[in-house]
Amino acid sequence: MISPREDLLRCLRREGFEKVHVDYVFCDSQIEAFSQRFGNLDFETYLGLSHRKIEIPVKRNFTLGQKHFPREILPDSTVFDEYGIGHSKGSAAAFHMTRMHHPLRGADTKEIMEYPYPTVDESKTDEFAQRVANIHDKGLASFGFMQMTVFEASWYLRSIEDLMMDMMQGNEAATILLDKITDFACAKAKAYATVGVDILSLGDDIGTQTSLMIDVGLWEQWLKPRLLRVIRAAKEIKPDILIFYHSCGYILPFIDKLIETGVEILNPIQPECMDFDEIHERFGDRVSFWGTLGTQQLIPFGTNEEVKKVALSRLDKCGIKGGIVIGPTHIVEPEVPWENLTAIIEAAKDFESKIK
Repeated sequence: MISPREDLLRCLRREGFEKVHVDYVFCDSQIEAFSQRFGNLDFETYLGLSHRKIEIPVKRNFTLGQKHFPREILPDSTVFDEYGIGHSKGSAAAFHMTRMHHPLRGADTKEIMEYPYPTVDESKTDEFAQRVANIHDKGLASFGFMQMTVFEASWYLRSIEDLMMDMMQGNEAATILLDKITDFACAKAKAYATVGVDILSLGDDIGTQTSLMIDVGLWEQWLKPRLLRVIRAAKEIKPDILIFYHSCGYILPFIDKLIETGVEILNPIQPECMDFDEIHERFGDRVSFWGTLGTQQLIPFGTNEEVKKVALSRLDKCGIKGGIVIGPTHIVEPEVPWENLTAIIEAAKDFESKIK
């Protein structure tokens, strides 16, 4: 019998599978609810995930606080990510949703060039490699997280308005910023590949609920070659690493082009924005899928029978070759009932029984 890791990788290459693979990402309150229900925090083992997410250590090279926000007064509650991007909440009810504060909004090219971008923390490479090895020793696949790869990290720093204007006007500021972020992304991709991660999770949102977030031509000019650089950086070291790409929203016009760059897994195929059956018909022989069960409508507000029915329809569509990891399209929010989460497991077991 093959390990869950081997079976998952076969499934994602559309070479068949022994078990249906699932994925869940819980918000803090869902983790707490799970703990109260079962007495531990390990929902991944309970729900049978075949992989574990892991994030490579990076060095924060900026000084915390107001220094890098000369054009904005920050709320006292602001916290900072590894890029120095500020995040503040309007209230505790916001959960993980924050207002972003852009340190490079309005900056000139000199400020963009000299900004203290993060770097890979090479002092922790051995420790990180051991964590990956420990995941593999348990028979599980390692899933390297580096979404917010190029476009999102850049506009989070610069602001969407400034970066889009820079690109549309061909400003040097866009070239400098996007290259700085791409260099960092390539360094992370190489590090993940070097320690043997199985799946490299890239991603930048390029779709909105009903349309595109960026013109296709603008994306091809500025972002496609940089995404290609990141993927090649990983593949040159570990050719069999699987490339996962996340974008919310409507991205149909980009899918062919993403596949051209080397994307092998698409997430989440948001059903409020695109029809899964159509996407599978057009691209299912060239790319696999991850997620697909909507968290705006189905998962929080559908019945468990409805969730199970839709999950089974996804699995039926993909068939015995696989090519899908089934689960919610986004983080499981507080209002989602437990029965709707276990309905996905029930669908998986039913489908396994049907094909055996």
